[in-house]
Amino acid sequence: MKRLLTTIFLFLWGLSASHAQNFKSDLKKLQAQVETAYKNKKVTEIEYGKLKDEHNIIKLAIEKAEADDVVTQDEKNKIYSKILRARKRLAKYKTNAEVY
Repeated sequence: MKRLLTTIFLFLWGLSASHAQNFKSDLKKLQAQVETAYKNKKVTEIEYGKLKDEHNIIKLAIEKAEADDVVTQDEKNKIYSKILRARKRLAKYKTNAEVY
């Protein structure tokens, strides 16, 4: 019985840790997209600065959520919404730079 409970606990702990890694990988992908857009001159310097600030805010939110080694569903939702907002902002900035 103890072995079963230990196995379940380790499994659930692994799931929570993998979710946090998912946020970090999403953030790395987003940062790579921002860098690429800036190098290709699809984003202005001011917009690039705003996106970098937003990246730092998301990074701090992830660190704060992981500080107690428990990432609650509310924290996950807030982080995910911040990442989505950053993706949308990047898409908006990219289309602003397009010339028709």
